[in-house]
Amino acid sequence: MSEVTQVANSWRTTVRTAFQVGLALVSILPVLLLTSGLSATVVGAQLIAVSAVVAKVMALPQVNAFIERFVPWLAAEPVPVTAKHRAV
Repeated sequence: MSEVTQVANSWRTTVRTAFQVGLALVSILPVLLLTSGLSATVVGAQLIAVSAVVAKVMALPQVNAFIERFVPWLAAEPVPVTAKHRAV
């Protein structure tokens, strides 16, 4: 039985999740700077929504192929050594 990718590469899953949450936090900054007195519900809802969208987009095969090529540390699975050094 093969080990699940998220178990075999748990640190990659953690990095990807942190990246997704970081992007969601960045999207909230303008709102927080322009307004005051926002309820925690609004901030939490935006954080969850943006994180979910980014996670879904990062799961697309085309996006994952882009990530493997240009940002390999963020890839879902480690890029094989042979693929890193092949001619483009």
